[in-house]
Amino acid sequence: MLRTIVRYLSAALLIGAMSGIGFAADGPLLAYGARIAGDDARTRVVIEFDQAPDFFVHYVADPVRVIIDLPETSFGLKSEDMQARGLFSDIRYGAMGTGSSRIVLTAKEPVEVSLAEVKPDEDKKGFRLVLDSERVSKQEFAELIEAQKWTGSVVATKTGRVGATEPKVDDGAFVVAVDAGHGGIDTGAIGTETKTEEKDVTLAFARDLVGHLNRQAGIKAFLTRDGDEFLSLPQRVQIARRKNANLFISLHADTLKQRDIRGATVYTISDKASDHLAASLAERENLSDAIAGVALSNEPAEVADILLDLTRRETQAFSVNLAQTVVSSFEGQINLINNPHRYAGFRVLQAPDVPSILLELGFLSNKEDEKLLVDPAWRAKVAELLAGAVRNYKSATLANGG
Repeated sequence: MLRTIVRYLSAALLIGAMSGIGFAADGPLLAYGARIAGDDARTRVVIEFDQAPDFFVHYVADPVRVIIDLPETSFGLKSEDMQARGLFSDIRYGAMGTGSSRIVLTAKEPVEVSLAEVKPDEDKKGFRLVLDSERVSKQEFAELIEAQKWTGSVVATKTGRVGATEPKVDDGAFVVAVDAGHGGIDTGAIGTETKTEEKDVTLAFARDLVGHLNRQAGIKAFLTRDGDEFLSLPQRVQIARRKNANLFISLHADTLKQRDIRGATVYTISDKASDHLAASLAERENLSDAIAGVALSNEPAEVADILLDLTRRETQAFSVNLAQTVVSSFEGQINLINNPHRYAGFRVLQAPDVPSILLELGFLSNKEDEKLLVDPAWRAKVAELLAGAVRNYKSATLANGG
């Protein structure tokens, strides 16, 4: 097992020398083709790049995943070419932040990558990353995990692209963190009709909302992400706290099996879900990090136990007040789900000192909601209503000495 891991790392380090290509100089990689073949015993994944990709292979357990970390990569792949088959039940790929991308292969059973190499195409115009995986025993997979001692950090070549800068917040301003759910490798839900990805819906609305909030006197809003990048759930919370946010609003547009259900919902945190729908939604949203291949055991200790955060009852009470203010602002103006204020154990709402809500704008599984979610005029209307609710919450809170 150790020899296998050393072979992968050695291959990754030698690829740059083989090709003579500098990633930072040539910009992002382009993955433009793929093919997958195999069965429940062995599976081969081949991905075609315009440049020789530097790569790092890791493993994560529960569920079993093979992680391939890459430098910044543009994925021009057909969805049908990356359809999971053979040993794998799910395949995801996308950005993990400035300068880093990732492919996550979720396996049905414990697996080992027996071959991982880059080969030049016959026409010398591109390169192929070839990954051969085979089924192994649980003990063998446990040995792989133990041997690599991976911390979950992404190691990839930086492109030199400048990330989002820290906003300058005026002293005394009421600061609002606007969190566009999902992003990068984590696409979120997919629209039933338009196939629009949730990560695009939430970012478009988040930008509208920040614009409306920053036009309110005394309010300064910022985005936790301002592009198609992945942020772990703890990172989103940490960004809000680091920038001294007074409020945290996480935006989503999920899908449900019951396609007749539609309308906006406002969620607050609780160790006990208000209903089955809230519990199911929280469970799916809390899987965001697992989808991206982030090991949950690597979270900072301060956010590892949601029950500890719930002891901050004052913050929770402020969150409930915000949720009720948002619902009141929406009533009679946009469609709401029945019982529009619900609660469950959302990990993204666990900041102990920042009142937080998760807003489901609507459901991409419902045709009527989907039409609205992709309509810029509707998004602008809802953003204005939500900004008004924040203004009202701020005024009431300050009046009561909060």
